[in-house]
Amino acid sequence: MTLGRTTTRAFVLLLALALPGRLPAQDPEARMMTPRAGELPAMARDRLSDWEAVGRLNTRGVSRLGMCSAALVAPDTLLTAAHCVAGPDGHPTAPDLLHFAAGWYGGDDAGDSPVAGYEVHPKAYAQVQLDVEHDIALVYLAAPIAAVAPLRIGSSVAPRYALAGYHDHRPHRLSGRFDCDGRPVHRLLFVDCPVRPGNSGGPVLSGGPDWQVIGVVSASAGGKALVVPVDEWVRKRLLQGAPYTFE
Repeated sequence: MTLGRTTTRAFVLLLALALPGRLPAQDPEARMMTPRAGELPAMARDRLSDWEAVGRLNTRGVSRLGMCSAALVAPDTLLTAAHCVAGPDGHPTAPDLLHFAAGWYGGDDAGDSPVAGYEVHPKAYAQVQLDVEHDIALVYLAAPIAAVAPLRIGSSVAPRYALAGYHDHRPHRLSGRFDCDGRPVHRLLFVDCPVRPGNSGGPVLSGGPDWQVIGVVSASAGGKALVVPVDEWVRKRLLQGAPYTFE
């Protein structure tokens, strides 16, 4: 499925977030740093500059009534979950209702852009309902965010894993962990760190301390993250030979 530019969802919870109303900017330092059970902790402020490529993909226009997480993998390209832009039933969201804010932090960002178009994985909705094993998409921005270095795409999939993104308990503060274990299950990864609504589409990384993106958060399964790995479809869509991919 392009717009503009076997379902495996039993026992999983998709994590796109529909917020109850317009959320005002908040002082993130007023929020507790200690995570509640079942959520990623807020990142320390002195680490945020290393993770500005991760941002909020607001999915219902400038009113920001819905959100997912996403990451820059090129100055004008995001990696996220397919259901963030097309829902569980493949009903596409108009690109002009999508907006990305890189490094979102309490009302400030490192750069932002409307969305020009997107592509979801061609197998994501081949059976109409979402196939979670292919719940991945590329989103193309209307303007590149040149001030932020994109994250690299990696090819080595092994623990430890890192997760980063935004969730409903702290929608204005980047959260993440860098010590997650995990294991492959069929074409997916089960990563032993908790995720919540809003974390969908956030990057999953391996190979620290030189972290590289190896997948995206799709859903929660038994309180853990269900991750869709980057595949050849994603790699072929990214700029050939550009410095934003890594082999």
